[in-house]
Amino acid sequence: MAARIVVALACIVVIIRLSEAAMYKVGDSAGWTTIANVDYKLWASTKTFHIGDTVLFEYNPQFHNVMRVTHAMYRSCNNSNPISTFTTGNDSVTLTNHGHHFFFCGVPGHCQAGQKLDLNVINPTSSRPLSDPPISSDSSSPSSPPSTTTIPAAGVPGPSPSHAASLPNSAVAVVAALVSCLFANFAY
Repeated sequence: MAARIVVALACIVVIIRLSEAAMYKVGDSAGWTTIANVDYKLWASTKTFHIGDTVLFEYNPQFHNVMRVTHAMYRSCNNSNPISTFTTGNDSVTLTNHGHHFFFCGVPGHCQAGQKLDLNVINPTSSRPLSDPPISSDSSSPSSPPSTTTIPAAGVPGPSPSHAASLPNSAVAVVAALVSCLFANFAY
C-alpha cells in the first residue's frame, strides 16, 4: 500500500510540473527568419521562461538553421563549434535548467543581421504566475512533427516578464496517462 501511495504522489508531482510547462514559438507568427525584421531580443524580453518550457523554431531549412552556442560564440556570431545544430525547420527544444540559452542561425551573415536569441530561464526558486495569457496563434500548424531536443542552459542568470502558451499536445497525452496511472494505483 505504501508503494502505491509513493507512485501516486510521484504521478501528481509530474502532472503539476507538466501543467506549468509552456510552449513558445520563436518569433511568434514570423518564426525564425531574417526577412521579417524580428527583434528576437525584444521577443524574448516579453516572455518568462521556466524549466520544462519548450521553444519551437519554425523556419525554412533551405535558408536557415539553429545553432545552440556558448555566450562568447553568441556575442561574436562564431559558428565554428556549436554545442548543437538543428536543421529540420521545425525544431522543438525543451529547457531543462535555469540560466541563459544562446541560439543563432549559422548561415553566414544571419547572426550579424540579428537572427540570434538569448533565452533566460528563471531560477526554479522563483515563483511562476498562476496563469499566463495565451499567445496568439497564426492558426498554421507545422506539416511534420517537431524534432524535440532537451538541452541544458549556458549558465548565465537573469529574469524577464511573460506571455506563455498552453500545454503542447504531447504533454496533454502524458498527463492523461499519468492520471490513468494514478487512478489505477488506487483501484486496488
